[in-house]
Amino acid sequence: MRPADFLTVMGESVEQVHVARQPIFDARQQVYGYELLYRARAFDAACTAVPAEASARVIADTVQAIGFATLTHGHRAFINLSTETLLAGAADFFDPSRVVLELLESIEVTPEVVEMCRALHARGYLIALDDFDGSARAEALLPYVRFVKLDMLALPTARFASLAAQLKPRGLTVVAEKVENADALDVAREAGCTLYQGYYFCKPVRLSGQSLSTSQISQMRLVSALYKPTVSLTTIEELLKLDSGLTYRVLRTVNSAALGLRREVRSIREALLYLGLDQVRRWTSVWLLAGANRGPSELLTTTVMRARACELVGRAMGRADGGAEYFLLGLCSLLDTILGQPMTRVVADLPLGETIRDALLGKPNVARHVLEAVMHYEQGRFQEAAQLATTLGGDLGMLSLAYADALQWSYGFVDSEAAA
Repeated sequence: MRPADFLTVMGESVEQVHVARQPIFDARQQVYGYELLYRARAFDAACTAVPAEASARVIADTVQAIGFATLTHGHRAFINLSTETLLAGAADFFDPSRVVLELLESIEVTPEVVEMCRALHARGYLIALDDFDGSARAEALLPYVRFVKLDMLALPTARFASLAAQLKPRGLTVVAEKVENADALDVAREAGCTLYQGYYFCKPVRLSGQSLSTSQISQMRLVSALYKPTVSLTTIEELLKLDSGLTYRVLRTVNSAALGLRREVRSIREALLYLGLDQVRRWTSVWLLAGANRGPSELLTTTVMRARACELVGRAMGRADGGAEYFLLGLCSLLDTILGQPMTRVVADLPLGETIRDALLGKPNVARHVLEAVMHYEQGRFQEAAQLATTLGGDLGMLSLAYADALQWSYGFVDSEAAA
């Protein structure tokens, strides 16, 4: 079953569930797990648009359709459950070792809910409370809970710190939610939180007075050069020869068992002929970004995933270049964070086309709409994503397929870089 398929569950015809994810980090900025963000329809405010039993099954089937390995890359999945889906037995669809059952803030703390949590706890499931505010009604659930999430934007700093201090002695893992910048991360750490959720890793940290190094400029110019419409294999060969590290990576890739070659390839020219221009562009770009990245590894994963999703949207739109220019757009969309510089400074130093430069600076054009549609989808803002997809001549299903493909595709690059 593909992510865009329609499902028939419990006799109901149910539209696809759209699934995105948000990372949850530990103190070392390594990914602990991913909260899965989903909607039964693009415009649902919550996942209760269909009967509870059907909703639970659709959630499970869609997650399985895309695949746990694709969605979580071996980490735990935080699955949101309402009162209805909890009591409908949604947990039964998931392996306790692979999920955390996250009870939404709207959960009704009834005797039935408490008993269900007790039973799930006894069966080895990990449970999280979302948007905990210290209310007495949630106290009955705490004996069966492992994680408690505190919303940094909803709680005053003093209240946030007070709740974290109360929860830690009870052996609970406190998760700071909506950590949107480095300052918020510092506050959460000081309060005693050990897990952190939010897109702070995508926010640039300005390095005052520091310019891009000559090496950084050269690397980013090489990325731009790779995507010139008129670039030739000869030009790329000469560019790669200037960097022994890139030469090694290209030769190692082309000689990998996955390509099934009968003899060893010894020259860059041979490697380029075997791999083809598109493959060389992608691999080299990712290697260069990996070398420049000083942030969490998830930043590179997000960059590569976003680039691939933008490319696929461009391809679905029927672009003559197959979406290659939009791959570059997605690839450059986090350069301000990777390089620690304002985007205005970054694009000024790169030989980018006017369309891509304007899109990166936030100016409205088709390329910017593609980038924003992909960004909305990856952050679970499905209604906004659907509206932009419509302006591009597509729909949310187009983004759903692009995102699912990009998730799986990106790991091949990131895993290869990690093994380097």
